[in-house]
Amino acid sequence: MTTIAYQGEPGSNSAAATADLYPGSTGLPCTSFEQALDAVTLGTADLAVIPVDNSAAGRVADVHHLLPESGLSIIAEYFLPIRFDLVAVPEGTAEQIEYVRSHVHALSQCRKILREGGWRTLVTQDTAGAAREVAELGDPRHAALAPPAAAREYGLQVLRAGVEDDPDNTTRFVVLSRDSVLPADTGAPTMTSLFFCVRNIPSALYKALGGFASNAVNITKIESYQLGAGLQPARFYVEVEGHPDESRIALALEELHFFSSEVRLLGAYPAHPYRRRGHER
Repeated sequence: MTTIAYQGEPGSNSAAATADLYPGSTGLPCTSFEQALDAVTLGTADLAVIPVDNSAAGRVADVHHLLPESGLSIIAEYFLPIRFDLVAVPEGTAEQIEYVRSHVHALSQCRKILREGGWRTLVTQDTAGAAREVAELGDPRHAALAPPAAAREYGLQVLRAGVEDDPDNTTRFVVLSRDSVLPADTGAPTMTSLFFCVRNIPSALYKALGGFASNAVNITKIESYQLGAGLQPARFYVEVEGHPDESRIALALEELHFFSSEVRLLGAYPAHPYRRRGHER
């Protein structure tokens, strides 16, 4: 049976994404993203399912600098609609609530109900963990913002369902594997993820990205981040539409290598059908 590592506790959104992607698999809950990636590297898990960005909260902190260093390859992506319920102990009521706990991203995605309730917020490491803590406390003054599965997992009642601010709230996950073999180019819509660090010379970033423009390669994401407190050039995480074996992608990567001190291909994988929504608008 396939073992899938994910960050969070049973009942979390990561657990839901794992179950959707690999029904019947064995989930391996981890306390951190780094632990989930290490589980795959060390062979404790076959794959890891990791969130990389959310439509409302933006990129997930820490993930982008962990991916290049993990040595793992991205083999798939998945878009999960995000739903949050206000949950409390079975005998609790909304009028009794004084504190609402959840992950910082969940709190930021449910600002309307928090503002309406006027409750104090408590940040937890995980949304499902927040539900577990409420169950363990057994105190009606404490509630949680958690995925629907968490209420069932920890025996809580749902006071209000679907309290997220944005009904289109979606989190994108990637699947990581130890297998670094590049899949064949079948002509199907494909995404390629890569990391690079430009040379410390004038106009390096402009020139490095020029190959994508001149070869008509669509960059769907580019994000910069800095490691350490020094004055080293920024690092970049990039996603493009296309397969590395396509001539236009190969030419763009060749030019990128010329102006970069380091380039790492993080994976090529089928584009999830959710992406078609952007092209249909």
